[in-house]
Amino acid sequence: MKKIKQDLNVFGYKIEKCSLEPLTGAYRDGCCNTGPSDYGTHSVCAVVDDKFLRFSKLMGNDLVSDNPKYNFKGLKPGDKWCLCVSRWIQAYNAGCAPKVILESTNIKTLEYISLNELSNYSINHQE
Repeated sequence: MKKIKQDLNVFGYKIEKCSLEPLTGAYRDGCCNTGPSDYGTHSVCAVVDDKFLRFSKLMGNDLVSDNPKYNFKGLKPGDKWCLCVSRWIQAYNAGCAPKVILESTNIKTLEYISLNELSNYSINHQE
């Protein structure tokens, strides 16, 4: 299946890389690009913290443990990662949402949550 990327950020500009180490994105291109073959809509570039990682594990998505089957080394606090927008909103509603890098967050995210709400969790890309 051919991937179709939406490569704009929430401001309508070219999306910036989220992370190359660890390599993130539904297409493992370092960006939070999404398209029809990205069933989880991995559109939110987040800087994960311990609180979110614990929450995600409790919700059934262990992002900390290694998973060699998917060449996944596990995340640690401070890592940047493209999260499923539904998981970020779930964490937001539970008071566990991690900070986001708006310049690296896909415009598709705005179909699920407002820029105003996201802005409250904004962090600078260099931090």
